[in-house]
Order: sequence, then structure tokens, then C-alpha cells
Amino acid sequence: MSKKRVQSSRRRARGTVKRAQKGDSLPSWLQAAPLGGWPTKGSSPGLKVHHFAGISLAGGKTDKTCLALLDYYPAQNKIFLSRLFEKIRSDETTSADLHLHRMLTQSPGKLESVAFDVPLKFPKCVTCRLKCPGYEECTEPEIEWMWKHYKKINARRKPKRLFTPYTERCVEMYLATEIEEAFHLPHALGSNVAPLTARAHFVSRRISVPTVEVYPKLSIWRIGRALHLARSHLLFHKHSIGGDESRKHFLHRLVEKNIAFIYEQDTKTMIENNQAFEAFVTALTAVLDFRGECESRPKDFPKKESWMAIPKASLKL
Repeated sequence: MSKKRVQSSRRRARGTVKRAQKGDSLPSWLQAAPLGGWPTKGSSPGLKVHHFAGISLAGGKTDKTCLALLDYYPAQNKIFLSRLFEKIRSDETTSADLHLHRMLTQSPGKLESVAFDVPLKFPKCVTCRLKCPGYEECTEPEIEWMWKHYKKINARRKPKRLFTPYTERCVEMYLATEIEEAFHLPHALGSNVAPLTARAHFVSRRISVPTVEVYPKLSIWRIGRALHLARSHLLFHKHSIGGDESRKHFLHRLVEKNIAFIYEQDTKTMIENNQAFEAFVTALTAVLDFRGECESRPKDFPKKESWMAIPKASLKL
């Protein structure tokens, strides 16, 4: 793949950490023996490691898509950001989608899951093949849940606009009202996200490992609370003014608590580029999901409806 088209941030760690040289026993993408408490070169061959990918997806004709690859060592309970790619884009003959797919399929070590920061499934009414009576009369579980939720919310506050089950999903309605902080997700087929939902659907069809949907803002909120970060740093990480400082505090706290190992250059990249930061958070959420540290689907939630990986409110780090 041309280096002109995809940028992988160069890693430069603190201390005496060095890159693995040709002939070393380290895997090619575990390029350094991390500092104290982390797996060492001598022990690497027998270490159990799980691999995860996080994708912050942008439009197919832009160069903003980013990919983060994480290694998780369960015995040491450590997370290592092994690769960070930014500005994944198309060239004259190859689409950004194919570049991304090649990165995922050719990376050493089987991926446990690939996490996306955009919707992976369409709303119920878009995929339904039944004769439609209109959603006022529909008896499909997803639509009945939406009506029940809508009526419950309207009973305790002024009436809101009627839902549209061909643009939104149950999970978007749930997260707006049913957790400790209101998160108003853009509709899966709303005007802003619909192209990304379509692209995620296209890309994920070719992925043979499990895929996970993540909402980075909510993951940052839950993980950040477990890290005891200030509220101001958890809700404004995307802001043009102050967002870089919020990202800096989040990343530095992960490193300070010895939860994640991140090279200096990757840290700098994520502080400067929110899309790269969200790719990392998305992959980190996939690790938490693998460890059973994400919320289960609510009991009354439709069984066939989309759910996403949401770090538990009681998360301890």
C-alpha cells in the first residue's frame, strides 16, 4: 500500500524502549518491549494475546477514516496500541474501502472483533419485507417497543416529536432517556449519518470476524468516569476549542494508571486528530466488550434489534 495514501503514525516511546529488530522473537507488530510491568521480549513467544481493531469511519471520498489496532494481554491485563493509521483514502485505482479491508485481513494475528463508530444495521422499517400497514398499526416487536417507549416519555414531559422507524432505531431512543446522562445519537439513516451507515454496511459485509458498534462519546463518558476525570473533559472531546486538552487528559490518565501502553507519537496524533482518537476509543471498547465489561441488552429490548457495546456504568479500571 502506498505510503502516500495511508499514514501510519511513527512510534517513539519513552525511556530505552526500542523497536524489534530482524530476527527477534517478537511478532512484527509488537515493535517494542514495553516498560516495567509489561510483557518482555524473552516472554513474548508464550504470551496469550488477543487482537482488536477500531475504525472511525468517515465518508468514502474523504481522507479522514482512521484505524487503530490494539493488543490485549489477559494475563497481565494490559492493552497495547500496536498500530494507528490515519487518513485512509482512495487512490486512482483502489478505493479506501479496499485499503481498509486489506489492513484488516492482512494484519498478523486473528482479530477477535472489529469495532465501528457508526451504525452497523439499518432501522427496522428499511429491512422489513412484510406488507406494511403503517407503523401506527404495526405489530413487529421493534415498532411496538418504540410506541411503548414514546408513550412512557410523553407521560412525564411535554410531548416530543413522533419517532420515525425508517430513520431511527430503538437503541437511539433508549440512550436518549434511559441512562445517567442523555446521549442523543444521530439517527442511523438521518441526513448526517446515513452515508456512513451505508458505508459501514458495505465494509462489514466482507469482514469474517464479529463486528461491534460503538458510540465513542458514550464510551469516553463511561471510561472517563472510571478514570475519575472531570466532567468537562468527558463531554467536549470533539470541540475545536479545548477538545485537544480533553483528549490529552484522557490518554495520559490511561497511561498513568498503567492500563494502556501508547507510543508518544501515537499520543500526539490522537491529541491532534479526533478521528484517530475515536478509532482508539472504539477499539478499546471492543476490548472491554470481550472482557464482559459492557452492558447487556435490556430485558425488554427487542431481541432482533441492534444493540451496541456500552461500557458498564460500574466499570472499574
